[in-house]
Amino acid sequence: IRETEEPDQLYESVSVLVKGHDRAVLDSYEIFATLAAQELGLNVVKVFEPPKKIERLTLLKSVHIFKKHRVQYEMRTHHKCIELKHLTGSSSAVYLEYLQRNLPEGVAMEVTKTAIEKIPAHVKQPLWSSVPLQEQPSP
Repeated sequence: IRETEEPDQLYESVSVLVKGHDRAVLDSYEIFATLAAQELGLNVVKVFEPPKKIERLTLLKSVHIFKKHRVQYEMRTHHKCIELKHLTGSSSAVYLEYLQRNLPEGVAMEVTKTAIEKIPAHVKQPLWSSVPLQEQPSP
């Protein structure tokens, strides 16, 4: 165990987007990820499925003639999104590493973190307190 003096990073939300071509694999991985988050005591806010992306490709069957004979292929990319709220840096690192090590074949993972930071000191003070007021001459 390593102890440091610096405070742990706080995250307001962590969004895990998982992409793949096989829907059954994504469904089982979503169940695995939510159970892992519950075991670690993380706050799972929402699990949803963004719209799938379909890519279509049309090719000619014959190279020279028969322009009417075509073959159409399509690739479907399914998505699952898991949103977690109010995490510390260490708990999110442990959770994300566990998810990444158990990522199935043919599945990609995208992580978006929203950090909580202190307001800088120069923003805290109002501008009108630091800028001198100019007196206008009365007519």
